[in-house]
Amino acid sequence: MADWSNWSGRHRAKVKQLHHVRSEGDAVALAAEATRRSLRIRAAGTGHSHSPLIPNDDIIVDTSGLAGVQSIDHGTNRAWIGSGTKIFALGAPLHAAGLALANQGDIDQQSIAGAVGTGTHGTGIALRNLSSAVTGLRIATAAGELLTANAEQHSELWQAARLHLGAFGIVTAVEMQLRPMYRLREHGWQAKYDEITAAIDRQAAAHRHFEFFWYPKTDTAFAKTLDETDEPASYPLAEEGHRLAWSHEVLPNHRPHKHTEMEYSVPAEFGLACYFYARDIGRVWRVAEALEDGMVGINEGIIST
Repeated sequence: MADWSNWSGRHRAKVKQLHHVRSEGDAVALAAEATRRSLRIRAAGTGHSHSPLIPNDDIIVDTSGLAGVQSIDHGTNRAWIGSGTKIFALGAPLHAAGLALANQGDIDQQSIAGAVGTGTHGTGIALRNLSSAVTGLRIATAAGELLTANAEQHSELWQAARLHLGAFGIVTAVEMQLRPMYRLREHGWQAKYDEITAAIDRQAAAHRHFEFFWYPKTDTAFAKTLDETDEPASYPLAEEGHRLAWSHEVLPNHRPHKHTEMEYSVPAEFGLACYFYARDIGRVWRVAEALEDGMVGINEGIIST
């Protein structure tokens, strides 16, 4: 038996086998064997998903051995990348080829197949998630085949597997649409929650990226914008909120504290209302902490004692 846990430690499993694949041939044979033995098999990247996608009792596949940029087509600005490649490891080789990911998330520790397979995204109202940049995949299927899926062949599988959730087999490689490398200037500041929320639409429309992090116990938020620039990169890199460098150096951030996230997709027009409700909940927390005795209730976001 082998033990496995995701990045945060919230999801754990004790499985019959933890299998490290280092070749596509091994992935194909393993998938076929699992089918013959009626065993469940799940492929894990970095384990950064906060959903219970991986835990099972049979086989977990570690794809970290399938790493590296395999080929680059400069005519189309596309690259085939091993599924276990960590996003942070893509910056330098793509940069050396004059290319970059069009966008990426706040954390760059995920494997590329796991990131696209779970719909990982970054900010920017005119930008799309990583899955949208997938132009092809190679998948070791339960039938013991290695399929290449793209717009021309196995197109339905390609469309589905761009956000695969591990449901179609072991993804061994992904082809990504890239863009010419670019630099970003980052500007960060702290302000009151109400000041930030009042300017959301304006800031989002005016900048390539706009985001903010709210601290409920203080009603303070940290906001930042990122915009493309022709200015030369500035080294050593400054702290978050003040960087000016290539995209792969500015988009990711150091997030060492283990945590579990919840993410909900709601229409943009209702997003601010969700935050206002969360703010009221935060105020309830502060009232509850201040009261040594007594009861605090919540009714439609209204505090009562």
